[in-house]
Amino acid sequence: MRLSYADEMLLLNGCPGVIGLAVVLSGEQPDVEQVRARVAERWAGLERMNCVLDGPRGDGTAVRRGLFGRRGRMRWAVPGPFDPGAHVGVASAKLDDLWARSVDRPLTGGLPPWRLHVVPDAAHGGDFALALVAQHALLDGRSLATLMRALMDGPAARESVRSAPPPRVGLRAAGRELMTLAAAGQALPMRPPGEPCSSVAVRELPAHMVRSARRQPADGRGATLNELLVGAVAGAVRDRYGPVRQWRQRDEPVYTAVPCDLRTGATTGELGNTLTVVRVPLPVDVDGPVARLRAGQAAMAGVPERAAAHATVLFPAAEAVRRTGPWVTGLLADRGRHNCFAATATTAMKWPGGAGTFQGRRLVRTVGLPPLQHPGTVSFALAQAGDAFTLTVVCHLRPNDAERLADAVVTEFETWAGMATPSVP
Repeated sequence: MRLSYADEMLLLNGCPGVIGLAVVLSGEQPDVEQVRARVAERWAGLERMNCVLDGPRGDGTAVRRGLFGRRGRMRWAVPGPFDPGAHVGVASAKLDDLWARSVDRPLTGGLPPWRLHVVPDAAHGGDFALALVAQHALLDGRSLATLMRALMDGPAARESVRSAPPPRVGLRAAGRELMTLAAAGQALPMRPPGEPCSSVAVRELPAHMVRSARRQPADGRGATLNELLVGAVAGAVRDRYGPVRQWRQRDEPVYTAVPCDLRTGATTGELGNTLTVVRVPLPVDVDGPVARLRAGQAAMAGVPERAAAHATVLFPAAEAVRRTGPWVTGLLADRGRHNCFAATATTAMKWPGGAGTFQGRRLVRTVGLPPLQHPGTVSFALAQAGDAFTLTVVCHLRPNDAERLADAVVTEFETWAGMATPSVP
């Protein structure tokens, strides 16, 4: 099976490429064999979950060296059904520790690149968790949610979330988007200088605080979760590093990468990588948390149309070019290797449908694991499951920077919540 353009870009971006999603549950921890049986029942028939990379070698060398080898272009192959015993096990650490251990360790070794962990001590208000980690080249974040939803009790129903078809865009809009992708940006200042390392932090956000924050700006329409996250990240970056104008004598903005799901109503449950990334300027230099939120909302307003330009014009063009010149994917991937292309990545994830249960155990919250990007970058993921909101920060910066930036994001939410007008009962 041929790799998609998105698969290849994620395979060649030079990052570990591990992402994750955990469902935290209350109740007695199930026996691992019960979990394996549910996984076999619900996932064994999904072709994507049985795929391995077919390349010159099966030890990950092909991934590190590129898409080509003595046997030609790498492809997805299905050697046979996956073994639940090899893919599902009991974790020896808490969820936060599992995330920290997983984020920089690619899944190799000839098996389909995903693992499901039963986490005995999940914390975060639950008694245990089911944590799915996978190579991003195999699955995107929406795929993880679809898979975890399929494990819940009851029939494995399709998601009720319906995505609108992308708006139609012309060549002029596609040209503007291409210029934005090529524009210069600024990297985060590495203070103090030194060798970057990975760090992961998880924070719970009280539901009343998020609800109050969403009423900002008070004289506006309110804010979406994505808009809040972009505004809060801008404030956190400013708190940690100061205004951009003080970093260097340059006018380039700091960009955040905003993943956009390209699925439509007909492809809602599709597994794989049906996504693109839109580059959005972070309003770090805007004074005041509400003003930064307004600026972030303005920047995010054009994201749907820009994502449509990727889906309807840029991606088809890239697909056509790579059929005749496969090396083009490597050239495009090189552009994203620089930390000035996107200093941060920001994504908000909502659990599809109702909360649900797993073998009678109630879902408490979901916790995401965004990918570790290039040195000098940081990824933020805000997950919502009902009234539970959970922030995960993954840094490739200084030790403990994830903790500092996570706390700064929470402070922005607290500030907005404190300024919000109380709602009328």
